[in-house]
Amino acid sequence: MKKILLAAVTCLCLGSGALADSFVFPDSFRTEEVSTNGTTLHVRIGGKGPAVLLVHGYGDTGDMWAPLAREMMADYTVIAPDLRGMGLSAVATDGFTKVNQAEDLAGVLDALNIDKADVVGHDIGNMVAYAFAKSHPDRTTRLVVIDAPVPGVGPWEDVLKNPLLWHFRFGGPDMERLVAGRERIYLDRFWNEFSADPTRFTEASRAHYAELYSKPGRMHAGFMQFAAFDQDAIDNRASLEKGRLEMPVLAVGGERSFGKTMAYVMRFAADDVHQVVIPNSGHWLMEEQPEVTVAAIRGFLDPAKSKREP
Repeated sequence: MKKILLAAVTCLCLGSGALADSFVFPDSFRTEEVSTNGTTLHVRIGGKGPAVLLVHGYGDTGDMWAPLAREMMADYTVIAPDLRGMGLSAVATDGFTKVNQAEDLAGVLDALNIDKADVVGHDIGNMVAYAFAKSHPDRTTRLVVIDAPVPGVGPWEDVLKNPLLWHFRFGGPDMERLVAGRERIYLDRFWNEFSADPTRFTEASRAHYAELYSKPGRMHAGFMQFAAFDQDAIDNRASLEKGRLEMPVLAVGGERSFGKTMAYVMRFAADDVHQVVIPNSGHWLMEEQPEVTVAAIRGFLDPAKSKREP
């Protein structure tokens, strides 16, 4: 497995990032508004074969996965929702603990008559994907987590002390008023400071996501994702006391961001952790180094394909 992952990354380590502007899914994909767990999620669905569930983070929506979806649709049924209250999902004002959002995703799979899936998360999506794997280990074939910590797991308290992460505690009505009408300014801070090369997060992508986040209720939902961290940490510590993850886990870090720390964190919670560090990338791996990141994910998931029935 290690050789497969290294080969997949090495052959593309000089990827140009040409896929980064492409947040439009292939024409064969459809969208559904799926009622689940007291809310409605906007979900992109396409491809054929075993299911892979893609969970986005803050500063993106499910649109971030278009390059990966395009590469996987021939072999996988790709499912890419917008998280609760975010993107084009229904406006939501509560329910942002990651354990609860894991049930949002379980409801999506139920609605699509899908029993099991590989689960891939980035940023906040890591936290929801982890909660899903803990709550539904029988439905999680493999787990991929990309460049973000998990509340309550490993060095979480040290992570919270990092001054770059001041936004973890930035929220509430006054903060929302400060950002209202200035969403692009606020989001540029993340895209610039957490990139190895900010130009790789293109103007087209910035304009696209800023427009989505400026819609009513969307910044509130984003702030609430962070406001739930304290409860998420409590929930995750409690679930770890009941046992560790047993499914294979791929921990992917950007060389100029979380790097090897991603695997270090996951080894506090999982028994079978594989590590990949994406060269020349910060936090925004799908925008900065999409080809390399896609290759790493495929290199991890594809060996399982031959062992499962679609």
